[in-house]
Amino acid sequence: MNLRQLEHLLAVAETGSFSRAAEQLHLTQSALSRSIQVLEDELGARLIDRTGKRNELTPLGEAVAVRARRMVFEAAELRRSAELLKQGSVGAIRVGLGSGPGAMLTTPFLVHIAQQHPDVRVSIMSGAIELQLVQLRQRTLDALVVEVRNIAPAPDLTIERLAEMRAGFVCRRGHPLLQVGRPVSFDDMLRYPLASTPLSTEVAHALVNRFGPRADPQQAVSLRCDDITSLIETVKASDAVYLGILAAARAGIEAGQLVELATDPQLINGPLFAFVTLAGRTEAPAMGLFRQFVAERLRD
Repeated sequence: MNLRQLEHLLAVAETGSFSRAAEQLHLTQSALSRSIQVLEDELGARLIDRTGKRNELTPLGEAVAVRARRMVFEAAELRRSAELLKQGSVGAIRVGLGSGPGAMLTTPFLVHIAQQHPDVRVSIMSGAIELQLVQLRQRTLDALVVEVRNIAPAPDLTIERLAEMRAGFVCRRGHPLLQVGRPVSFDDMLRYPLASTPLSTEVAHALVNRFGPRADPQQAVSLRCDDITSLIETVKASDAVYLGILAAARAGIEAGQLVELATDPQLINGPLFAFVTLAGRTEAPAMGLFRQFVAERLRD
């Protein structure tokens, strides 16, 4: 028995097909079948039921697969640790950022690395959280910084809560809503386009509880985008009203281009961000630089 045979078994288990597993492993189907057969002969029992179009693990195959996943993962981590040691440097950072953290961290972190740590390689990805979780599990990303309410707890994930950010409504300087002379209602704001990133179910419920049924983001938000920077620029150039973390609009507010709207009632629930990694995975030394930067910057 060897790790290669266990990897072959896991590939068949994940794809349910010898042909797809062979293609994924860059093997011929006959070579893959021989590898599984040798493993079955050594263990003295069938591991895969080859019936119909789909191949399924037997009860013994399930038990073997559980242990095989741990063994393959640990072997990969040993190789990763050895590679990091051989590099003799702080290494590389590959992270996925949610829309809020992306707006606050991407450019400042790239500038920080270019100026202070030019030997570090950095890759920053954005996109849907579902895709980023797949990339994390496939080890093409090393960590995520995302809204914790968008992450379902799972045994293979380490979720470290970071900071709860203040949220609110922001408009351009000179916006008609600023002439009302009182805190504005949600109905007042609905006279104008509402701009926001996709919001979690929990945040949507909080908005409805606070402002009533008309605040349901599915109906109320007319400008929806993952890129907060684009939303902020749209608000600067139009009568659209931004809904989201206030820190993302801080530069525009401090420059006098944007103004936080006073609302009645006030918005009290903000996003809670988290640092998400794959449980048990060895971190490159460079990840410490990123963790420290996030702790310093991801705050109101």
